[in-house]
Amino acid sequence: MTQQQTLDRLAKYIDSLMETSSAENPAWNMERVRGGNHPNRWNYVDGCMITALLALYDITKDRKYLDFCDSFMGFFVQEDGTVNTYSPENFNLDNIAPGRTLFTLYDLTGKEKYRRALDTIRSQLDNHPRTADNSFWHKDIYVQQVWLDGLFMAQPFYMEYEARYNGCKGCQDSYQQFLTVEKRMKDPKTGLYFHGYDSTKKIFWADPETGLSQNFWLRAIGWFTLALTDTMERMPASMAEEKKNLQRILKDLIDALLPWQHESGMFYQVVNRPDVEGNYLETSGTMLIACGILKGVRLGLLPEEYRKYGEKAFYGTADHYLTATEDGELKLGGICLVAGLGGGSGSGSTRRNGTVEYYLSEPVVENEAKGVAPMLMTYTELIR
Repeated sequence: MTQQQTLDRLAKYIDSLMETSSAENPAWNMERVRGGNHPNRWNYVDGCMITALLALYDITKDRKYLDFCDSFMGFFVQEDGTVNTYSPENFNLDNIAPGRTLFTLYDLTGKEKYRRALDTIRSQLDNHPRTADNSFWHKDIYVQQVWLDGLFMAQPFYMEYEARYNGCKGCQDSYQQFLTVEKRMKDPKTGLYFHGYDSTKKIFWADPETGLSQNFWLRAIGWFTLALTDTMERMPASMAEEKKNLQRILKDLIDALLPWQHESGMFYQVVNRPDVEGNYLETSGTMLIACGILKGVRLGLLPEEYRKYGEKAFYGTADHYLTATEDGELKLGGICLVAGLGGGSGSGSTRRNGTVEYYLSEPVVENEAKGVAPMLMTYTELIR
């Protein structure tokens, strides 16, 4: 398949997803489908999909994308700025992420409810629990834990809100949380980042000396990659030196990842263990890294010659996992449904222990937004 055929196929896939989705019933949420199609809630995976579609609107100016996004997010956001099914007091960083779309929707539609909802979501961070070195806990239920995922979920929103509406008061706080992650979670041997860190060093999955989880989970590193580019994109001009430092962290991370890029362009579910039976080339993390590389190049954060690595990851994933059935229905496979640390099937469960075997035990699915959204986000970087 040629590159243009791949892009044409993906454009068709996007249209089919929009035609079969609404805020009440998004076709791309396989967790919800497998869980019995319970009522949809405010969530980060929808937020990523809407982010990609808003980028498509920015590129194409095709009104269908903006109208869909306005209808989708408008379903949740009320005139007084409250957000259906969202409560700041739940202290879940995942729920900050979809708030990013509201900056764009407010700019494009002028609807004051979006501006009010930005304040509602920002209020969560005022009292969000923190570790001793001032990083946000990933969730209230994950006491004293920092996960790479959380940087993507919270920091681009935090940086943009502070720069736009709060006189940059929290911008340094946001920046410092990246430095803390580099200090605490980067492996000095490989340059890769561990999935989680427990500041108490007592949770069952953590090393008792470092507090770190055991392995390098691809999607977590992907979230962190895009967190860096997205946050730098929103940094005020006054933070030029801080931006250079995050730029260094980004380049160092990509340089650490590239030795593990498979000849297909993809990366493995457990990044540095291609030798383990059952390890597989995974879509969502590969696409997050591809998007981070391509966006980094576009924004001047990475050297131009890195573009080829992002393109190779995108087209390699499309060749490997974007397929069509006999009746022409498109599907995207190779997507890890979910993975985490602790919790699981009960509050006392130790199944999610951060071992290689654990990461390979989670279901692999098709058409799930955790893979679809990063692919669409990467697509928007390619067609710019």
